[in-house]
Amino acid sequence: MTTSKLMDMTDAISRWVVDGCSVAIGANLETAIPFAAGHEIMRQEKRRLTLIGPISDILFDQIIGAGCVQRVQAAWVGNVITGVGYNFRRAVEQGQINVEDHSNLTISMALQAGAMGVSFLPSRTALGSDLFATNPGLKFVTCPFTSQKHAAIAAIVPDVAIVHVQRSDLFGNAHAWGNMGITREACLSSRNVILTAEEIVSTEMITRDPNRILTPGFKVSAVVHAPWGAHPSPMPGYYNRDHAVFLDYQTQSRTPELFASWMNQWVRSISSIHQYAETLGDAYLSRLSITHHDYSEPVDYGY
Repeated sequence: MTTSKLMDMTDAISRWVVDGCSVAIGANLETAIPFAAGHEIMRQEKRRLTLIGPISDILFDQIIGAGCVQRVQAAWVGNVITGVGYNFRRAVEQGQINVEDHSNLTISMALQAGAMGVSFLPSRTALGSDLFATNPGLKFVTCPFTSQKHAAIAAIVPDVAIVHVQRSDLFGNAHAWGNMGITREACLSSRNVILTAEEIVSTEMITRDPNRILTPGFKVSAVVHAPWGAHPSPMPGYYNRDHAVFLDYQTQSRTPELFASWMNQWVRSISSIHQYAETLGDAYLSRLSITHHDYSEPVDYGY
């Protein structure tokens, strides 16, 4: 009999994100970024983490500012709207974190190699770039068939992937749609997966559309009900990007003192995603909610 994997965010992060582990987070690029899970990591004061992702928007910057991070494997870190991530910049300049530079494609291929169980994948994409200067996971190899030069991209196998989805059942079978980025690669390559979901639904609803299932349920370690769990990033079908938060964060993270004040207000004084939503208020959240629905065409799985 299948056992429910539903648990509280605090318990999920406490159990699966441990000091010194590697965490793939924000794999959807600019949508569905699991901010609620990231803030719980900060509340629990996890340390010496390796953060893995393509474009994490301001979440990486926040987790770095909280002192949780030792290493970053990413294509870009900052604030998508304003550019610079001040905590990230300070940490690099002061030698507090190690950065392994990737392109969006090399981080994707590294996770794909991990998902396939191979030690590397070959590519031409990084040839001629300076990524080799900071990334020990890139090597030059010669193709045994053509003798052409390739870049070998070493596999990345995260200890845990944290992804936010539209809906999941109790057992980790989840539907996700919109820009998936490299979410599937992150899930399949990771040793454990934490799903945070806008809605918890029946298994029957999930199995009625099997092609939309993100990753096999048996790969999932924990399911967390987290409505508004991606705010301030957008969640396709649920809410839009909260541009004001990203603009305000530029000022609120400009100095360590300002960031400490921001963290006290939005992380330390908030105990759960439900309190977070209550703090924002229904009127505020309603302005971000989807008002024009654009449904996909139905499909026929008949036989």
